Amino acid sequence: MATLFYEGGILFMSILSLCLLIMLVLSVYYGVLVFRSESSSREMLRHRLTYIKSAGLLSLVIGILGQLIGLYSAFCKIQAVGSVSQSVLASGIKVSMITTLYGMIIFILSYLIWLILDSKVK
Repeated sequence: MATLFYEGGILFMSILSLCLLIMLVLSVYYGVLVFRSESSSREMLRHRLTYIKSAGLLSLVIGILGQLIGLYSAFCKIQAVGSVSQSVLASGIKVSMITTLYGMIIFILSYLIWLILDSKVK
C-alpha cells in the first residue's frame, strides 16, 4: 500500500488523502446530525449533505489532474530520449493511473455515504 502511495506521487497522493480525511470528517459530523435532527432542519441538512459528495468529486478531479500531469512529464521524457520499449511505456501509464484510481475510490465512497445519509433524511 505504501509503495502505491509513493509510486502515485507524494504530492497528489497526499492531497487526495487530505480530501479523504475531510470527506470522512464531514460524513461523521453530518451523520451525527442526521440521526439527531428534527424535521424542521431537514432541508438545510439535506443541502449540507452535498458537501460530502463535493469533497468526493474534488478528489476525482484532483486524481485525474495528477494522472494528466504524470502522463505529460512521462511523454516529455520519452520525447527527450527518443524511442522506448513498450513495457517502459506501459509501466509509465500504469503508474500515472494510480492517482485516478485513488480519487475514484474516494468519490465512490463519498457518493455511497451521501446516498445512505440522504435516504435517512428523507
